[in-house]
Amino acid sequence: MKTFGWESTTDEVLEGVDLAGKRALVTGVSAGLGVETARALAAHGAEVVGAARDLAKAAVATEAIREACSDRLSLIELDLASLASVRAAAEALVAEGRPFDLVIANAGVMATPFARTADGFELQLGTNHLGHFVLVNRIASLMPMGARLVVLSSIGHQFGDFDLEDPNFERKPYDSFAAYGAAKTANALFAVEFDRRHKAHGVRAAAVHPGGIITELARHMTEESIRQMMALTRPQAGETPRGRGFKTVPQGAATTLWAAATAPAELVGGRYCEDCHVAELTATSTTQGVRPYALDAAHARAAWAKSEELVGERF
Repeated sequence: MKTFGWESTTDEVLEGVDLAGKRALVTGVSAGLGVETARALAAHGAEVVGAARDLAKAAVATEAIREACSDRLSLIELDLASLASVRAAAEALVAEGRPFDLVIANAGVMATPFARTADGFELQLGTNHLGHFVLVNRIASLMPMGARLVVLSSIGHQFGDFDLEDPNFERKPYDSFAAYGAAKTANALFAVEFDRRHKAHGVRAAAVHPGGIITELARHMTEESIRQMMALTRPQAGETPRGRGFKTVPQGAATTLWAAATAPAELVGGRYCEDCHVAELTATSTTQGVRPYALDAAHARAAWAKSEELVGERF
């Protein structure tokens, strides 16, 4: 197996990988990592269904993909902040009945001012985790043996655990980074438990940290909050690749595609990946690695149960 790292790009990790005959679902294809993920998959032969809240914006953002890969990209409407929209999208996909070999839960928001989704969830938890939780579980029957789910988490999971007692900030003061951290931890825990539930049937799941990248995800952040995030994504000293600044978008999407289509399933299943490798556990806040609470199996089962309770569905 080739070795990849911080500087690897999407096309590098997919070099020599033929995805012809494979179908992929990618959420968040109106900008940034979602567009690049869809482009790389389609360029290597996959048929891609791109999901986005704003279809007009997604159509413009993916125009070059359609021109290059004509019949290999289609779009569906999906507003992760509305469970009605999520369920409608899932029902349409299930009704169509075509399988998905890859499901990439890419869409998300970060460090937003306090707001609630259409269903009353804290916006970051509702959009980043609960919307994907319902979508993926509702289409899980379409994932055949050998399929993979990749859930985008973040080094931001170190900002906070998924609070099962007060997930929607109904009692504690709202903090945008704590809320982002909780949502990203929930993403990682979702991958852990989904993998446990489905691996016997040959379907695996992994969480990934794409790295520090400037995309539309940062639109709610101030210069100070960006500096806070950079303190996590860049080392304090030393000339390493990670110390050179932000990743490009193709570098940022590389770990997603490495975990989805290049790395052995047994290597990444139930794990948290970064810089195109499986991350090591870390007990303290650091620029690399994953906190144990984001991979704890019992915590993942409890987070799944809490998520079911919140969305009013059991899977």
